[in-house]
Formats: sequence, structure tokens, C-alpha cells
Amino acid sequence: MPATHEVFNQVQPLTGVNLFEGNRALQDALKFNAPGLDAAPLAELGRLACSAEMQQHARLANAHTPELHTHDRFGHRIDEVEFHPSYHALMGAATQAGLHGTPYAAAEQASGHAHVKRGAAFMLFTELEPAILCPISMTYAVTPALRDNPAIHRDWAPKLTSRAYAPGVQSWRDKPGVTMGMGMTEKQGGSDVRANTTQAVLDGEDGWGRRYRLTGHKWFFSAPMCDAFLVLAQSAGGLSCFFLPRVLPDGTRNVLRIQRLKDKLGNKANASAEVEFDGTTAWLVGEEGRGVPQILAMGTMTRLDCALGTSGLMRQAVSQALHHTAQRSAFGKLLIEQPLMKNVLADLALESEAATALALRLARAFDRAADEHERLLARVLTPIAKFWICKRGAALAQEAMECLGGNGYVEEGGEGVLARIYREMPVNSIWEGAGNIMALDLLRALRKGDVAAALARELAPARGQHAALDRLVDTLPTRVDGGTGEAGARTLARDVALAVQAALLAQTAPAAVVGAFCESRLRQPHDVFGTLPSTTDFDTIIRRAMP
Repeated sequence: MPATHEVFNQVQPLTGVNLFEGNRALQDALKFNAPGLDAAPLAELGRLACSAEMQQHARLANAHTPELHTHDRFGHRIDEVEFHPSYHALMGAATQAGLHGTPYAAAEQASGHAHVKRGAAFMLFTELEPAILCPISMTYAVTPALRDNPAIHRDWAPKLTSRAYAPGVQSWRDKPGVTMGMGMTEKQGGSDVRANTTQAVLDGEDGWGRRYRLTGHKWFFSAPMCDAFLVLAQSAGGLSCFFLPRVLPDGTRNVLRIQRLKDKLGNKANASAEVEFDGTTAWLVGEEGRGVPQILAMGTMTRLDCALGTSGLMRQAVSQALHHTAQRSAFGKLLIEQPLMKNVLADLALESEAATALALRLARAFDRAADEHERLLARVLTPIAKFWICKRGAALAQEAMECLGGNGYVEEGGEGVLARIYREMPVNSIWEGAGNIMALDLLRALRKGDVAAALARELAPARGQHAALDRLVDTLPTRVDGGTGEAGARTLARDVALAVQAALLAQTAPAAVVGAFCESRLRQPHDVFGTLPSTTDFDTIIRRAMP
């Protein structure tokens, strides 16, 4: 067949660059939140995460989705999920990078920046592949919760903080490292976990404390191949938290009936399941009737990861858009040279940098939990950051996809990354509490201390940087001191998020970034990306954001 045309004006995949060394916003946020931090491991992870080999693993893990095997060929019930080898390669890389329970190891905590360092690494790995980070994030969240059962914590903590990855169903004693999941929601309740019907009946006591038999179900049970799970069930004392291992101390398999895997919009590499318990063995963690506070403590950690993960996805979406437009020509010049495209790209870069600044500031609060100001900020900023960053993520991904046009919509080649990012974005907004849950959680947090004073202290360094920021800051005290009802909770969450983002940028970013952010988000808020004032220093903002 004769050649009909020459192929040209095509974009090479974004690969082989260092995601950390090219991310000025992340580097500046780290200097602000963790001065003196050794960034060498982050630079190595940034190199690995953008390598062609790891990008191939990310593609394959999403193309070859998990498969459920309820029985073996002889008819024995096994309830196992089979993953593509690339999934295990990614899991091994994530645990080696210390993205799971590692911050709770004594050596990491001694640095004083364990959560910030881990947060930055989590963002970098999310740029590569977010779906496999579900079990990684849950292992991070549940590790400190196990302290409420000292015997289990003593046995499991060394394996939860280990950087070794060991797939398969076997005793925790025989594994160099383990992962943990959670099971909270049920069909009838969803976010209302107090409506759970799973029953826990006392079955005795042993070296791990009070042992129970669980009967019921979980509607969303993520990562069912984890080594153990924290679940909620109704005991005699009320809704309680339980530790449920896949393999019991005597080496036999626990009863965990995987009914089916969820067919999700995105998050394809991760297995989310529906499960049933039928006399399943579990041990009490904490006190009976204290399941909700126990879960909320873990939810705080996973909500941090929702903000970090979305920030990482935002950064990769912006990088893909910048990379594409810097190579693709239209109407006689490169797309990145077109005035209107400059406006869009600069606007996307502002959103990404602001998300990075807020997410890492929140991680810093976790590192300083002994400080009352930081403890209060963590309580308030967690729902705010999850609400606002995750809401903005989907809109940013859609706009970044438009920068690539039809090429960004297809699931093929390097540009297929944006389609995967777009499908992934909503899960962080939904998981661990959707927008309304976060807004209501904010209102509860406002009753936990002098939030107005804490915010004033946090925003004080940015006073005088921009008139619009000063005006917004002046309105906050009365709104956080009981002046906001449920109907206005989302508005308050947005405004506090924007104020804190602007204040952080004023301390970490160039004047061009700060001015454009305040003009477009505070003085005259816009409803779509690409409507920055014509006086904006587009070139400076774009140069700073180039991968």
C-alpha cells in the first residue's frame, strides 16, 4: 500500500526526566515545611517514577485488571485476587520508598519531618500510578491505630514499618513486610457507619486480647489481599473497631468471603471488593463502643493522602499539558506560544502549586502533633484540604486534557496518561468522605478549640501581600466562631482553603505566582481556567512549572 502522508508534528512521551528535580513548587514547599530535609531519596524516586520501565508497569497494571478467584480447581474456597506482575512491581517500589507505615519507625520519627518527607514521596509516586496506593495509604493510616491493642501492635508494627513487600496469603510471621486495609461501609449506610449491621459476638480472650466472631458484610472493602484489616461491627457495647487478619495465629485462613470485585470508573489497578463475614475471627482494638472515634482518627490520615494524591495527579496533568504544548505546533507556532494557551497553562500551574503548598503544610502539622497550634490546624485543615483540592482536581484534569485535544482523550501511548488521570480524580473526592461529609467535619472541628486564633496566626505572615487576601482574612474570624451554619459550610471550606493557599504561596512562591493567584481566586474569582488578567506574567509562571 503506498504511503499516503508523512507523520510529523507529534509529541514524544514525557519520560526520562526527574519528577522531583523538575518540580520547583514541591522543592520550595519542602524548604518551607521541612528545612534541612535530605532530598536525595526524593530525587531518586523522582527519577524512578518517570522511567520508561515504571511507566510500562503503570500501564500494564491498569490494562490487566485484578481477577477474583473464589475457588481453586478442586472446589476449595480460597477467596484470592490475582494481579498482573506489574502491580506487584509497583507495590514493591512504593513500599521500598517508604510510603506506607514507615513514618512510624523510630529512625524516621527522629528526623522530625517523617510525614512531610513521606507526603512528598507519595505525591511523586502518584504521578506514576495512583491506584496501587490504596493499600499503601491504608497501611499508613491504620498503623498508629493498632497502638490501642498493645499486643497486636507489638507483633505487627515491625512488619508494617518494614520496606519489604511480600504478596500472597500466608502468616504474618513468615513475611518480611505486611499491608493492611479497612472495611467500614455497608450497603444500607454508606458514610453513615453508625447504621452498620455487622454483628460481633465475644468468643473468648487470648494473647491478642478479646476475640470475637463477626457476621455481616462490607460493601466497599478495598485491597482484599492485604494481610489484615480494621473493620467496624456492632458489639454488646456498641459500634466497635476490630482487627481482622487473613491468616489466623494458628496458620489457618480466616473466613473472608469475597463476593465480587467492583467495576469502577477509575482506580483500575486496585481491587475493591464486596465481602461477607460468617463467623470471622477478629480482635477488639480500643474500647467497645468507640469504633467511630477510632475510625475518624484513621480517616484523618487517609484524608491527608487524598489531598496529597490529588496534588500529585494535578502536577502530572499540568506536566503533560506543558510537555505537549511545548512540542505541538498549530496555526504557525507552538501551542505554548499562543497567548490564550499561555493563559490556560499558567492558570493550571497556579492551581497545582497552590494544592502542593496546602497538602504539604497539612503534612507538616502531622509531624508536630505535640504542638497545640499544629494539632488544631491538622484537625481543621484536613477536611478543608481534602474538600477543596479534590474538588479542583477533576476540573483541572479536564482542562489539561483539552490542551492535548483529542489525543488527550485516548487511552494509548504517553498521552493516555491524562485519560487515566481524569478517570482517577473523582475517587479522592469520594473516598473517606465526600464533599458534604468534609464540610460537616469542618464545622465539628471549629468547636474543638480557638480556630479563629489559630488561623490568624497561620495567615499573619502574608498580611499586606495583597489587598484581596487581607479582605478575605478579615472576614474569617466571625465566620469560624459560630457564624456559619451547615448550608454555608462548603463556602467556608473553600474560602479558608484559598486564604491558606494564598498565604503559603506568599511565603514560598515568586511574586508573579502570588499576584496571579490572588487576582484570579480572591479579588475577582473566575469560573473556568484560562481567564487570568492580561497583565499576568504568564511566561514566568509557565517557566516555573515546566517539568
